[in-house]
Amino acid sequence: MTIMRPIRETLPLDEAMALIRDAATPIERIERLPIRDASGRVLAAATLAAFDVPPFDRAAMDGYAVIAEDTFGAGRFEPKVLRSVGKVYTGELPTSRVARGECVEVATGAPMPDGADAVVMVEETEKTAGDGVRIFTPVYPRQHVGRRAADITAGLPLLGAGDLLNPSRIGALAAVGVFEVDVYERPRVAVLSTGNEIVEPGQPLGPGQIYDINHFTLTAIVGEHGGVAVPHPPAPDVLPELVNAIRIAAEADIVVFSGGSSVGERDLIMDALLEVGDVIFHGIAVKPGKPTVFGRIATTPVFGMPGYPTSCLSNAYMLLVPVLRQIARLPAYQPHTVTLPLSRRIVSTTGRHQFYTVRIASGEAVPAFKASGDITSMSQADGYIEIPAQTDIVEAGEMVEVKLF
Repeated sequence: MTIMRPIRETLPLDEAMALIRDAATPIERIERLPIRDASGRVLAAATLAAFDVPPFDRAAMDGYAVIAEDTFGAGRFEPKVLRSVGKVYTGELPTSRVARGECVEVATGAPMPDGADAVVMVEETEKTAGDGVRIFTPVYPRQHVGRRAADITAGLPLLGAGDLLNPSRIGALAAVGVFEVDVYERPRVAVLSTGNEIVEPGQPLGPGQIYDINHFTLTAIVGEHGGVAVPHPPAPDVLPELVNAIRIAAEADIVVFSGGSSVGERDLIMDALLEVGDVIFHGIAVKPGKPTVFGRIATTPVFGMPGYPTSCLSNAYMLLVPVLRQIARLPAYQPHTVTLPLSRRIVSTTGRHQFYTVRIASGEAVPAFKASGDITSMSQADGYIEIPAQTDIVEAGEMVEVKLF
């Protein structure tokens, strides 16, 4: 006789999330990477600027380096005429000092010659016969000059520990000559499915078998949110083998099972977890995804996700992503959102916080949820709306916030 083990009590979502966050310890392991490979990683040590950027006063325009006072009163009909005494290109050092009545031709980014304190744009000049240059507009001191250390000053903090490295911050590191940085390692997430019916895509299906969807959706989410997915072979519905699989998987920073967290006698994740660790809760007041197990083996958080693809995937977004990013020391995930009218009425389950998938069509949020077992509930949706536990109906035309995938 089959003995069912129903979930008699469920936790509100906010309480479940608090317990999950309490079980998460930010990663301490550090690795050293070239900056070309460090975008998206979290800096583990502060970086000080070793020198000024720019390291010298430089021309901000193509034109002529001048003593600004020599240009005062210049105009289109009464230009000032200066004598050109040299040229400076980028990557070169000036060979001439600018004295009163003189100028030096400069390229954008070239070092300013001694004596000059401004640059006249080439568009406001005209060469004469010989070495003369007509100046048609006055400039003031420091005009069109990039000052030394205007961007970065030697000895001052450039980036701090915990800063997320993005393209602009990588550029700042390159600007001060940094080639390698210490960053926190990506958390390792063990991903495995349970069930005798699970077959990896690419293999032929036998009677009663299905392809393993959840392993691949979970792996994709882990990679997008700062983790490294560690694949494990499917675990059969046999308690000793499941216990062994959990022990091996717990060498990772997070363990995520899918399947085996419902109410049947062969749903053994709770029993296996209790043999090697602790169960913190079983069952959340959400839809889909109610039969979720969360526990811990030593300091390693363990998720037992429902086997249904939509339930597993929605729980990964709302439960796994926050704790993964917390362990990875990444900023909290902020999905892009749009506010749109709902195309038709939704009847929700009172008492359970619902994640309801929608498509965006003709400027409306169109309900897309089919069933927890249908992956197309997610794959054919653009995002989801959240319906609070105390809300049972969302009327057509009501404005809803769509969180985009």
